[in-house]
Amino acid sequence: MATISLVGAGHIHTPGFVKKMAGHDKIDVKLVWDHDAERAKKHAEALGATVADSASAAIADADVAAVVICTETDRHEKLVLEAAEAGKDIFAEKPLGLGAADSYEMAEAIEKAGVKFQTGYFQRGNPVHLFLKDEIAKGSFGKITRMRHSNCHSGSLGGWFDTEWRWMADPKVAGCGAYGDLGTHSLDIILWLLGKAVNVTADISIVTDRYEGCDETGEGLIKFEGGAVATLAAAWVDVQNPVQLLLSGTEGHAAVCNGKLYVKSEKIEGADGSAPYEKLPAGAKAGLDLFFDAINGGDAGALVGAREAAHRSAVMEALYKASESKTWVVPDWR
Repeated sequence: MATISLVGAGHIHTPGFVKKMAGHDKIDVKLVWDHDAERAKKHAEALGATVADSASAAIADADVAAVVICTETDRHEKLVLEAAEAGKDIFAEKPLGLGAADSYEMAEAIEKAGVKFQTGYFQRGNPVHLFLKDEIAKGSFGKITRMRHSNCHSGSLGGWFDTEWRWMADPKVAGCGAYGDLGTHSLDIILWLLGKAVNVTADISIVTDRYEGCDETGEGLIKFEGGAVATLAAAWVDVQNPVQLLLSGTEGHAAVCNGKLYVKSEKIEGADGSAPYEKLPAGAKAGLDLFFDAINGGDAGALVGAREAAHRSAVMEALYKASESKTWVVPDWR
């Protein structure tokens, strides 16, 4: 049984996380803190926990082995650095930071402390992504030439961020708008599959301006060390997102349409591209579920590394800079 603190409850995923914590037989939430006292009280009551007097008290408590940080993004740096200094294992919601500078500072502190780290890139547990990761490693697609990943919903159209989650549509607090919010998940999968991004450009824009000054859609182009090129789509103004993934190589192709995977490769049995390919691995734990396993003594090898998380923030920052300057930008890859 791992004793933890919930440090911040501002992220839109917090209600789901609280439900997960409350029903977990190996997690005991002792303390809850949030800068909004009413919000802290509500979630503490749901968890049978105590409201901490301060974030520092929630982190420093001797019984607490790990912290789950679900604050607004601009509060991450202070809390992550404090948790690392205290030797606590850390789950920090995505994105890790506002950009490259704060993200790498956090990554270096986490690595120096030697604590476990995880962030909310749950799409790594998707059977399709696991299958593609394995088959790319086997060479089943030959030399990868291009990839596309799309993560879109109708959040602006539906007013999802009108009230409690309004900060997520304020780039000064969130570090990004729609493109970074949803695009960071796609970016994680693209980088996880293809490796080091060496150059990027993008066009990121406002459509409805429901959230004044906050971007709502975008397309990015990413060049990789191995020569592949990827496109990344993310938006809060799409009514449907039927084509989630495309992957092309010199010896194979994969596409995900309406949740169904189609694969063509002579190196993969039964993959002739004519019908949905269903010989997929079982889904794997990812995100918060994997973190809870790791802090209870499970395998920590599949956790997202702190530097990996920092890379995602750095590349996303470069995509935004490229959109502003209408140029190609080299990401700060450390």
